[in-house]
Amino acid sequence: MHIQQIALHAAGACGMLLLCACHPAKPAAPAIDGGNARQGQQLLAQYQCGSCHRIPEVDAARGSAGPSLERFALRSYIAGRWPNRQEVLVRWIADPQTMAPGSLMPDMGVSERDARHMAAYLYSLE
Repeated sequence: MHIQQIALHAAGACGMLLLCACHPAKPAAPAIDGGNARQGQQLLAQYQCGSCHRIPEVDAARGSAGPSLERFALRSYIAGRWPNRQEVLVRWIADPQTMAPGSLMPDMGVSERDARHMAAYLYSLE
């Protein structure tokens, strides 16, 4: 190979590396033990979570008082404070005032079982 061809191949390889660095692989959504995403979607509507949050494909979920929950599975933190892990999300949904007294996120009387289903749906939002 000529030096020019080697330089072109090297430049192409560097370009590919830069592209990969700019677009990292999407992290896998956490699995929810005992959660059913379809049921969670229905529960998010039933508990009227959409009165405060924008939630894709949940009826009447166009609220703006709380953050949008679009692409929730790709977030690193819950409520900007806790690592986005299954057990933390379930607890946050079921009992937010224990985790953050005075938070705008109200206790809605969500059982742990229902919170698991709701979390399963949120983790499907990529």
